[in-house]
Amino acid sequence: MLLKNVSSAFWLGVILSTSSAFAADIAEGQTKSAMCIACHGANGISNAEIYPNLAGQKATYLEKQIIAFKDGTRIDPTMAAMTATLTPEDIANIAAFYSSL
Repeated sequence: MLLKNVSSAFWLGVILSTSSAFAADIAEGQTKSAMCIACHGANGISNAEIYPNLAGQKATYLEKQIIAFKDGTRIDPTMAAMTATLTPEDIANIAAFYSSL
């Protein structure tokens, strides 16, 4: 029983500590995504095969990928530069925007 309570408490903490715990602002995400347009397209659909489409991806997935570029887990010099100044709120908002498309 104790293990179950510890596990539940752990996962509750994980959920509450993520940037998705607050309501993301899609409109703010659209504003912040201006820097993404050159490669990923105005509507999240890239014109070049080397850049992924972002439109319609799950917000949690997009957040995970942006954080990985920001913290160096995924290595790409361009994406590292693009994500360097993003706050957790910015990341959640951008992910919410692309997810909404």
